[in-house]
Amino acid sequence: MKRPRWIPEGTDQETPNVARVYDCYLGGSHNFAADREMARKAVELWPELPKIMRANRGFLRRAVQYLAERGFTRFLDIGSGIPTFGAVHEVARRIQPDARVVYVDIDPVAVAHSRLILEGDERAAVIEADMREPRALLADPAVADLLAAGEPVAVLLVAVLHFVRDEEDPVGIVRVLRDAMPPGSALVLSHASFEGRPDQAGPHQDLYARTPTPLTMRSREDVVRLFDGFELIEPGVVYLPEWRPERPESVGPHPERMTGLAGVGRLS
Repeated sequence: MKRPRWIPEGTDQETPNVARVYDCYLGGSHNFAADREMARKAVELWPELPKIMRANRGFLRRAVQYLAERGFTRFLDIGSGIPTFGAVHEVARRIQPDARVVYVDIDPVAVAHSRLILEGDERAAVIEADMREPRALLADPAVADLLAAGEPVAVLLVAVLHFVRDEEDPVGIVRVLRDAMPPGSALVLSHASFEGRPDQAGPHQDLYARTPTPLTMRSREDVVRLFDGFELIEPGVVYLPEWRPERPESVGPHPERMTGLAGVGRLS
């Protein structure tokens, strides 16, 4: 059987991968049986998990669209996973056809998949880097080039900082990134929180504790602190469905059940 083009040669198809499991939740096709089995087990523990992941993806799409409509053509997506199913470059280019995107991920599997998917796209780059070492990330030639023109850049930290432990200083990581961003740039951020469903916080964190990517849920106050130095765009830090919904009725009666907080901040 011929290997599909998007599968890098030598890929381990028997071990679940976080990026591909996320693709499962989104209803994508860039995943294997092992990834779907891990997703199935997670959903057994938390049936709303696919809805939460899709709410997060919906926030990403709306935030990128919002910024592209205001002239943003440069996007730095840190912790991007596999850029499928409404990825940043697709959303941005519907409005800004020349939009440039640099995707960053620590996972070599996600990076390999991404490079195959984006092969031949001269306005998209994929790099392997660890956001916990932000200065090294910023020094990468692709990132440095994106920032060099001094034009506003949208830095996306979507559903990624909850994989940074408190002792690894998530606030400090954002501060280093902020100091490198040109004036007028924007921070797009979402984060898992225990405030919406405290009953699920423990089991969910326990599930991820059994993987190489443990999860730290944080409070609204903690998430707001990540925007230090940015001016929050209305409606501020809210539950995922509440950030500038396209239709008010799409928010639903219990947005807190999405257990994720999201916001966009602008750098003066």
